[in-house]
Amino acid sequence: MVKKTVLKVDISSYKFRKKLLKAISGLQGVDKIETDAAKGTISVTGDADPYDIIVRSRKAGNFVELVSVGPPPAPQKQEPQKKADEKKPDPKSQIHNPETCPICRQMSVLYMDRYAEPNMTCSIL
Repeated sequence: MVKKTVLKVDISSYKFRKKLLKAISGLQGVDKIETDAAKGTISVTGDADPYDIIVRSRKAGNFVELVSVGPPPAPQKQEPQKKADEKKPDPKSQIHNPETCPICRQMSVLYMDRYAEPNMTCSIL
């Protein structure tokens, strides 16, 4: 059964956060790990036992407080978008190639003989 375990941990240092994520991700049954540095929480979703998650995170070296254990929130169902919402790409957002005419989209061609080439030192032929 998939559970969401939320732990309150001081994850202000990058080194400890990396160590904690490595310890928790090594558990079997962990599907997703989310960190929130502002709140100081780590959310672990998966089949892993919450007790094992707490033990592993305490072995990583810092105080861990269990906030909640429960089913993960249901995924939000997206309504099918109407075809009217799908808009054609804006013609202004297209990439402009300076060698083409923006109105007729034709390529400009210049004739250059071998003496008028800009790089005379490179000769492939």
